Amino acid sequence: MRTSSLGVFTTLLITLFAAACAKSAPPPDEASKVDRAQLAMFSPLPELVEAASGPASAPLVDLGRMLYFEKRLSKSQQLSCNSCHDLATFGVDNQTTSAGHKGQKGSRNSPTVYNAAAHVAQFWDGRAPDVEAQAKGPVLNPVEMAMPSEHVVIAVLTSMPAYVEAFQKAFPGDAKPISYDNVGKAIGAFERRLVTPSRWDDFLKGDDNALTPEEKAGLKMFTEAGCQTCHAGPLLGGQSFQRLGMVKPFPRADDPGRFALTKAAADQSVFKVPALRNVQKTSPYFHDGKTVTLWDAVGEMGEYQLGRTLTDKEIGDIVAFLRTLTGQLPTDYIKPPELPPSTPATPKPDVR
Repeated sequence: MRTSSLGVFTTLLITLFAAACAKSAPPPDEASKVDRAQLAMFSPLPELVEAASGPASAPLVDLGRMLYFEKRLSKSQQLSCNSCHDLATFGVDNQTTSAGHKGQKGSRNSPTVYNAAAHVAQFWDGRAPDVEAQAKGPVLNPVEMAMPSEHVVIAVLTSMPAYVEAFQKAFPGDAKPISYDNVGKAIGAFERRLVTPSRWDDFLKGDDNALTPEEKAGLKMFTEAGCQTCHAGPLLGGQSFQRLGMVKPFPRADDPGRFALTKAAADQSVFKVPALRNVQKTSPYFHDGKTVTLWDAVGEMGEYQLGRTLTDKEIGDIVAFLRTLTGQLPTDYIKPPELPPSTPATPKPDVR
């Protein structure tokens, strides 16, 4: 009986002690509380982004992977898609502007190919409607891969029996499987699976522990500052075009943006809104690649797009949130494939 009474007394003490601790525990930090109703403008990444024509076959995706890494699609045979959009480094080369044929430099920063298939359009000015069309541009661009014509591209591919077979498997219904359009379709099919889910997706799906209190505070600051006006949806951007310097003139305004494409006065200094997925890893920033750090990029966006001078703490909080958008690279999917050997009929490199 004594033992039983002692046990009851001990249990009571423990209960009272726990209650006292609970009452004395500090309340959760208000800055890190997230109202999930306010997350409606965001959504998790899809597993892949299908083309309008439907799902891609395995042979088509495999061919696209080969072509993505194929340096013989460049005049010098020294450059591939992966040269400027390195899949091992989050789809960029971390250069202000990329080096092309004979070391020539382009005028705009090379954006990441990860998650790009879900963008509203491709290139900074949106001149290509999808990744299939975009893939065909650099190959013939004299500053980039500099192939002289579609005919030469086809000659390179038809010179290797393994590519002839690969195109036949990827395009079984085509009378002429090796075509320049099919090159774009194959590379696009490969790129449509370059998706990088992150802790942010876990959080959107209901895992409150996926983000730290600091990161949640950064999310609140991100939305309170108005960043989500342009940077929303599954990519946090990439779905619209906006003038750079919307509230205050941007100091580097020499690039006309979409105006060069549309000739519409309203498109002067207008660019595609960058997606913020993996933004921590894809420096330098903006179309000209002249903003080096993410900290500075956030501050500049506050000043020129929102008309707001963000404090160091506010910038730090937003940067902490942006780090949650760094995703997982599909390491097996992006392994460089074995490419067909050249034959005597394969055109030789031309470094002129």
